Amino acid sequence: MYSFTASEAKIQFGEVLNKATREPVGITKNGNPKFVIMSVDDYNALEAHKLENLRNMLTESIAASEQGDVYTMEDVFSPLTAEEIKSAGE
Repeated sequence: MYSFTASEAKIQFGEVLNKATREPVGITKNGNPKFVIMSVDDYNALEAHKLENLRNMLTESIAASEQGDVYTMEDVFSPLTAEEIKSAGE
């Protein structure tokens, strides 16, 4: 993935958009990755993929529950530390 600093992206916005039509483009700030710019087609494909994965997980979960393969909240969360549970809520 091609990357620009935030300052470069501001100055070369046309080039950022040009590159983003072919592949996602990263934007960094203070040396850290902060944003990704991508075409609408790439974004829609990503969202469709996420939705497909969610549907598959839901289908698998329903099938497992219908077979009696269920877990209590304690089963799921007891292996987690308090810090892991706290950070998951952030």
